[in-house]
Amino acid sequence: MPASDLSLKTTLGPLTLNNPFLLASGPPTASGEQIRRAFRLGWAGAVTKTIVPDTMEILDVSPRFSSWKDEKAGLLGFENIELASKRDVPYWTSEIAAIRKEFPDRVLIASIMAPGDPAEWQDLAGTVQDAGADAIELNVSCPHGMPERGTGAVIGQHPDLVASLTRAVRKAVTVPLIVKLTPGVTDILPVAKAAVDSGADMLAAINTVPCLMGIDLETLEPLPSVAGHSTYGGYSGPAVKPIGLRIVSQIARELPVPALGIGGISCWEDAAEYIAAGASAVQVCTAVMWNGAGIIRDMNAGLSDYLARKHFAGVGELRGRALSRIGTHAALSAGVFSAATIGSPERCTSCGRCVVACRDGGYHAISLADRKVVIDAARCDGCSLCSMVCPEGVIVMRGFPGRGSELHSQGTLP
Repeated sequence: MPASDLSLKTTLGPLTLNNPFLLASGPPTASGEQIRRAFRLGWAGAVTKTIVPDTMEILDVSPRFSSWKDEKAGLLGFENIELASKRDVPYWTSEIAAIRKEFPDRVLIASIMAPGDPAEWQDLAGTVQDAGADAIELNVSCPHGMPERGTGAVIGQHPDLVASLTRAVRKAVTVPLIVKLTPGVTDILPVAKAAVDSGADMLAAINTVPCLMGIDLETLEPLPSVAGHSTYGGYSGPAVKPIGLRIVSQIARELPVPALGIGGISCWEDAAEYIAAGASAVQVCTAVMWNGAGIIRDMNAGLSDYLARKHFAGVGELRGRALSRIGTHAALSAGVFSAATIGSPERCTSCGRCVVACRDGGYHAISLADRKVVIDAARCDGCSLCSMVCPEGVIVMRGFPGRGSELHSQGTLP
């Protein structure tokens, strides 16, 4: 099927999406104007910046962002210590109603948070539901600022608190209920199960990862520095994708509810990985902050091309396709040995990185002779470190049937 004929329409529980891409709750959804612009660009949905009761004072500090970049200013990791929405509840109820009227084919989810009293969560949930929100996302996972006030991740780290809060809000609303999970726990499943058993229709994972971005070695100020001081913040960006993929796959394997994948999604490939790991849709925030909401065009086009190339009829056929391949370490096959081999010798620049890596982090199986890489097959243990550090892709791993020790003794490795 040509990509141009392929629809990206998909489902998220009872909700229908034009494509699997939603803006996550955060700075890109801090106003109705931003959400409208995103919808005009092609986003299928958005989650409002977290709405709190008007009795909660929200005062952001400056600066409140810090980043880890590569040498070309490409984003690797991002920290924020920004709080919930500074806009009041009447603003949001008005905007939710107006956006729903203007974009009836898009999904608008209200993210909410309140102090520890479940009654305040119930009141706020009812208010945004009555305004027209398609679903409600409970933010029990913000890792900075809000836990000091007895809310956010201080709730999400305890299954019993998640259960009681979810149960309370479930009694107050009829729209789909989403619980957004924190990665700051030892095991995600007890918290996730508590949410589902108490009435959550869907789960969103992950919120940002608790972190300290760094220390300025000249001033010895922690980052981001607010008049010389800082606090622990929420880590996002490409570096957290492996954590998000792990948690989403665990949810998809064990629980019968849709999962929204969040964390490190910067391109269509990242989204496709989340969907293959079991996500029904994905939410994007940091990449939009870094590159603008217009990235949706390439995301939609890239995912369409990929699905067409793989002969998938739609997003649903990709969902969960990798789950059967994820299991325990004990279940992994020891019947195939992968050895390092020279795949493209003409590309080798004799940089020596593979030699150093194998000598000090591997099995001393690689050397340079006449400025050419030589691999001692009898020493190679198949760890793949050399192929990871090779900047030119010269070294590749080649699989052989049998265990490494057997193949070494038989002399059957090249």
